[in-house]
Amino acid sequence: MQSQNISSGCDLGVQDHTRPSTTRDKIQELLPGNSIDAQTRLVLVNAIYFKGRWNEQFDKEYTREMPFKINQEEQRPVQMMSQEATFRLAYVREVHAQVLELPYEGGELSMLVLLPAPGVELATVEKNLTFEKFVAWTHPDRMESTEVEVLLPRFNLQENYDMESVLRRLGMVDAFQQGRADLSALSAEKDLCLSKFVHKSFVEVNEEGTEAVASSAMLVVECCMENGPRFCADHPFLFFIRHNRTNSLLFCGRFSSP
Repeated sequence: MQSQNISSGCDLGVQDHTRPSTTRDKIQELLPGNSIDAQTRLVLVNAIYFKGRWNEQFDKEYTREMPFKINQEEQRPVQMMSQEATFRLAYVREVHAQVLELPYEGGELSMLVLLPAPGVELATVEKNLTFEKFVAWTHPDRMESTEVEVLLPRFNLQENYDMESVLRRLGMVDAFQQGRADLSALSAEKDLCLSKFVHKSFVEVNEEGTEAVASSAMLVVECCMENGPRFCADHPFLFFIRHNRTNSLLFCGRFSSP
């Protein structure tokens, strides 16, 4: 299983602590037992929990085992959900990919699935993807409501990240260096710097909807339709959970190997 996620703390049921009850027992231990020692002065923790029901739920009776093509040589079985309904769908010629919107109940949130055409590598799509392009590709004027057969695997993704290397590559270097870090907005103590930034995520997609959790912490130390379109996610794809009114991405990830 491979996944990557982005979470943002908006006021959609987000709470700033990581007790298992807050994340519905999906994230049991954010920090390893040896993370905090005598030099630790401050721990910053954030958690976001989301559980949404599809506006159009998948019928479990139509879920069946199908092969998922990891690449041209390898495939593995998945439980493939299936339904025919009206959804917003578009084809992005720039990257040769379909994009499908699956709204959750109430319409405030949606899952957007970006599926490369058969034979197009997911890495090619990712290389061309920016937030600005994503907004343009998923703009309501570009997506058409149409009757479509949707096949989407039921999946469960969990991942742990050490964010220090990621942040350093993005240019956030001083925060991890004693004498150069400026954390005065957080504490009056001097000579503080970050020693660790960890992140954990959990996403489950099934017939009823989606359950997703993300937590992070920083330590400071001294079936086929005959006449209609088909969206068959039987090969690697990207998914995004979006707050529609603000175009904010609460979670995003990659499903590339069951």
